[in-house]
Formats: sequence, structure tokens, C-alpha cells
Amino acid sequence: MGYDLDKKLVIAISSRALFNLEEENKIFEKSGLDEYYKYQIEHEEETLKKGTGFRLVKNLLKINEDFPEKQVEVIIVSRNNAATSLRITKSIDQYKLDIQRSAWSGGNNISKYLKPFKVDLFLSANENDVQDAINMGVAAARILPFDNAIDVESNQVRIAFDGDAVLFSEDSEIVYKTQGLEAFLEFELQHASDPLKAGPFAKLLRVISNIQSKYPEEKTPIRTALITARNSPAHERVIRTLNAWNVRLDEAFFLGGVDKYEVVNAFGADIFFDDQDVHLETTSKTSPSAKVPYKSESILNRI
Repeated sequence: MGYDLDKKLVIAISSRALFNLEEENKIFEKSGLDEYYKYQIEHEEETLKKGTGFRLVKNLLKINEDFPEKQVEVIIVSRNNAATSLRITKSIDQYKLDIQRSAWSGGNNISKYLKPFKVDLFLSANENDVQDAINMGVAAARILPFDNAIDVESNQVRIAFDGDAVLFSEDSEIVYKTQGLEAFLEFELQHASDPLKAGPFAKLLRVISNIQSKYPEEKTPIRTALITARNSPAHERVIRTLNAWNVRLDEAFFLGGVDKYEVVNAFGADIFFDDQDVHLETTSKTSPSAKVPYKSESILNRI
């Protein structure tokens, strides 16, 4: 019987999201694929620096220490080929990360391999791969550059989410962007008892909640937060939605337009997911952040 990934939290991460490969990527952009491959092979013994997703992955993998059977599986999915993979796998070993599975596509699109690996979350620095994953129904986000040189180890993983177009659908955001704040507030009051539709990260939140349920609340290894620009009275529908989904969010911040980055930083997020550049430009300076490219044709055509 094959190894069962169905009941685990499965994170697929690209090598450029796990490690800092920005200099190597510049070689690829300037000199092409062959020079990039050559450089990686020549520097095979040099351990790669930590990338934006490193802290999240390391702290998530620590959850497995509490169980005889893994709860979290991390898989490397990369556009590198097998020949250049050795530098990456040697760096994984050097950092003592328990990552045993990988996929190397040799430059081809890697999103088509996410479903076979039962992926719950895909993190990459490649915008096209992330968008393809979202289109396939996989929670995905584009990692933004962040200096992870100072390692922050914790016994509790902290994950922060924006609301609309991340945990929830973009329906309410469309009303706000096309009709303005007053129309949005009126719409939310009228629909306060109607649960919001699920967004691209709703399933991920359910999987996380399943892990949390295996611990007493005060000892949960994952702490989650909603950090949204919504305010009262538009918060009511969000709370009712989470209750209807029977999922737990440990902390919630309804900021009403206040800048998010200080709250994200105070929460101590190992990763913050948002769909808007205006927020991510500031949060990515102080906390690992990733953009969810959840924009349908409907909103693009109507803004």
C-alpha cells in the first residue's frame, strides 16, 4: 500500500521559496538556463541561505515530533532538473529539515504535479506557477523577498490571513471596489446571516483546524490570525461564517483601514497571506509575506 498523503497537511514549496536563490536567478535571467545549471553544479557544496519560506517550513516540521505518524509533509517542487537538485537537497540535509519527497520538472510548469501530491498549500516565487495552482483550486501564494538570516525558532507556528479574496471569496471585495464603502457596508449588513463563500485558502484553514483539534487549546502548535481591513459592522458576517464552517481562528483583527504591518509583526507571523500589494509592500519588510493572486476576470473587468 502506498504512502498516504490524504490526512496530512501537505506543503509544496519551490526551492526559490525555501532558499534565497535571488543571485542564482539573476544568472538565469542574464545568461540563460545553461549558465544557471552550470553555476549550481559548480557550487554544489555551498549551502544555500535561508529564504522567505524557511522559517515557516522549519517550525511546521517540528509538529511531527509530537506524533508517531507525520501530521505535516513538506515536498520540494522545483523547475530545476535532477542534475542541479543536489545543491538544494544537500542544503536541506545541512539544515536538518525532514523533507523526503521532491519533484524536479526541468524547466516545465510544476503546478500540474500538485494534485497528485495532495497539496494543501503551494508556495513559490514564480507568479505563473502560483496563478496556475490557484486556477486548479490549490491554495497558493507567491513568496515575497524577506531577509530570513535571523532564524526565529518557535514551538508554535503563527499563520496570519487576510479575509476577502483569501479565506473568503472575492464577492464582497467586488462590491467595495466597484460601488464604494457605503455600498459594501450595506451589502454586508443585508447578508450578515449568510455565510461568505469559501476563498482559495478556506480548505487550508480547515486542515489546520483539524491539527489544532488534536491538542488542548492552550498547547496548540499552530496559532492563526485573521488580519483584515474590515471593521464594524462588516465584521459580523465574518464571525458568523467561521462559526458556520466550524473552524477556529485564534485571533482576529478588524482594522478598518489601519495599516496591517505593525499588527502582523506584533503577532509574530511566520507567514502572512494577502491579495493586495498595498499591504504586502509594508508587511514584507518586517514579516515573511506572500501574495495570493486571487483576481477573477469579473473583478479585473469591472474595476
